[in-house]
Amino acid sequence: MTLWFVRGLRRGIVTTRYPGKPDASAGDLPTPPAFAERAIDRSLADRLVAVCPSHALSHDSKDLIFDVGACTACGRCADDAGWAVQPSGEFELAVTCRADLIKRISLRQEEGAR
Repeated sequence: MTLWFVRGLRRGIVTTRYPGKPDASAGDLPTPPAFAERAIDRSLADRLVAVCPSHALSHDSKDLIFDVGACTACGRCADDAGWAVQPSGEFELAVTCRADLIKRISLRQEEGAR
């Protein structure tokens, strides 16, 4: 690390290039979940919120609220509701605004709740 730092100072390089191709090991990384739109109702949202150890999930009356920045990609939500939750495959989650990491997933409305 020190040698790399000194070499960068000598050459005037401040940053390194972004990898030109994806790292082969990236496919083995756990990734945050992707939720199926309208596949989750209020009772399933309650279960998903209960199994999330990092408190990345919450919900209100209309939406499941997913904080991608708090998610540890443990997979418990996918284990509990595999038909509605799948790994996203996205592990590069850089944003310029923290609020961009908050996702709202619309809940399926129950038949009598219109």
